[in-house]
Amino acid sequence: MKVIQVVGARPNFMKVAPLHRAIQKLAGWTSKIVHTGQHFDAKMSDVFFTQLELPTPDFFLGIGGGSHTEVTAKIMVAFEKIVEAEQPDLIIVVGDVTSTLACTLVAIKMGIKVAHVEAGLRSFDRTMPEELNRILTDSVADYLFVTEESGLQHLKNEGVADERVFFSGNVMIDSLVRYQEKAKTTTILEDLGLATSDSRLSTADSGLATADSRLSTNNYIVMTMHRPANVDTKEGLESILELIELSSKDTKIIFPIHPRTRAHMEKFGLAERLDQAQNLIMTEPLGYLEFIQLMSNATAILTDSGGIQEETTYLGVPCLTFRDSTERPITVTLGTNQLLSDLDPKKTYAALQEILAGKVKKGSIPPLWDGKAAERIAAQLAEIFA
Repeated sequence: MKVIQVVGARPNFMKVAPLHRAIQKLAGWTSKIVHTGQHFDAKMSDVFFTQLELPTPDFFLGIGGGSHTEVTAKIMVAFEKIVEAEQPDLIIVVGDVTSTLACTLVAIKMGIKVAHVEAGLRSFDRTMPEELNRILTDSVADYLFVTEESGLQHLKNEGVADERVFFSGNVMIDSLVRYQEKAKTTTILEDLGLATSDSRLSTADSGLATADSRLSTNNYIVMTMHRPANVDTKEGLESILELIELSSKDTKIIFPIHPRTRAHMEKFGLAERLDQAQNLIMTEPLGYLEFIQLMSNATAILTDSGGIQEETTYLGVPCLTFRDSTERPITVTLGTNQLLSDLDPKKTYAALQEILAGKVKKGSIPPLWDGKAAERIAAQLAEIFA
């Protein structure tokens, strides 16, 4: 049984890593990885593949940037050649990036079965490219693996047959569970001046050492912003800057800045204002282990990312999502996430002040977010193809 798994952007790596391991354990199954290069930074890709213990991709398409139409077309042309040569029995796509949809379309047109992992999520905001990718992929994929209950209902409402849908849990949490302890061995907190090496040896007097420095270091917040709606316009960037300027009065802000965000700050002449913000520590994009450690020890997260909403819910860290909608509602109803739908920096700052004052939303871990989702998916696929 030959399987091809597709990655196109960094969030895909965390999802494919546990799936690749689980598929490889099935008797008579092989898994190959295609990296489309949709979002590609050699340094960061190498870090993620190494940290997640992924093999070097079997195929790298080197697509790069461009408009959504251009990237979709380039991926389809390049991926078709791989499928023709490999003749896989199944193609697994994850998430909602352009590579997800493009490779799904190629597979379906060539008569290859497709499994979509992280199916059924809906923001109901069709201005988001990811929403269109999700809807179109789910409409034609053969097997849909769902992370949360809302996805089951959405697919039912869209008329998807029950026999195509499987409630498997969240593969992104599989990676978080696997690497949470290893993340504690990184030096990111010391590197950013958030902790000293001594603080990481809190039980040294008893002859035991621990890498858990949460109690001595959670005096900062982490910010990530990269959504086009937030960073592609001057107005959106000015809202982010106002939020930074307000929030940094009370605490340090660690901001691993996305290349897209930095480029637009410079484009609109806002980079100097960003550089002048007090208590702001900007970094390049971080490795997976470093970012887990940074999140785990933070007082709160300010973000517009989808995956971070899930990770903070599992970690129990308060999350403020600077977006109009979320495709992951369970992070709000059950988890630690708050949706800031009016995108008002002053209201967001007020919500942050509540957290800093100790008024923290208590969440719980959603069903099947237990680190075993990939195993369930592999077992279900083995049963389907038996």
